[in-house]
Amino acid sequence: MDFDQIDLRTVALRFIVLVLSLSLHEWGHAIMADRLGDDTPRAQGRVTLYPMAHVDWIGTVLLPILGALGFFGNFASLGWAKPIETNPANFRRGQVDQALVTIAGPGVNFLLALLGTVGLAIAYRVHSEPLQDFFAMVLTMNVGLVVFNMLPIPPLDGSKFLMYWFGMSVETYVRFAAFGGFMLLVLINLPPFRAFLGTLIRGALLPFNVLLHALT
Repeated sequence: MDFDQIDLRTVALRFIVLVLSLSLHEWGHAIMADRLGDDTPRAQGRVTLYPMAHVDWIGTVLLPILGALGFFGNFASLGWAKPIETNPANFRRGQVDQALVTIAGPGVNFLLALLGTVGLAIAYRVHSEPLQDFFAMVLTMNVGLVVFNMLPIPPLDGSKFLMYWFGMSVETYVRFAAFGGFMLLVLINLPPFRAFLGTLIRGALLPFNVLLHALT
């Protein structure tokens, strides 16, 4: 491994944005559950913007850093934060509230992408290259997180709508989810799936690019 070819500034910036984006994603789940009557996340100290409450040392720290430094070569790895635990019995409207909690995580990433777009427009206007790099990464990473998390593959958020909308039982979902992580790891290392995911992300970026051009 040639560390001389690694841009440590980019690695550090990507890591900071990833930690913040994943942490705020989980905070979105937690705050929505709390507002809808489930005190489980609050009891576990998860209704907080403090990133360390949401960091998983393997999924949020170790694997992303090793991947950014090139330890895995062309092999793609997954990153994640500590998942939010909820008690469905505490929700007054059952699966409606569960669906709102589920969508809140990607919803926060969507808002971060909007913030990144506005910030990038301002950075262009003030001709600040460091700010351009930062907000461009906020924008692209959070759009990527929205698209990726809404895929209907357990344990991603989008897969939970198999229960909410299509009547899949919790037991079936749990059995399906037991293999979901391995399935995702395989899929993201298949060139056709990578190309498909890239197409989805580029399509999702289009409205933000339109907004960026309108602001600049």
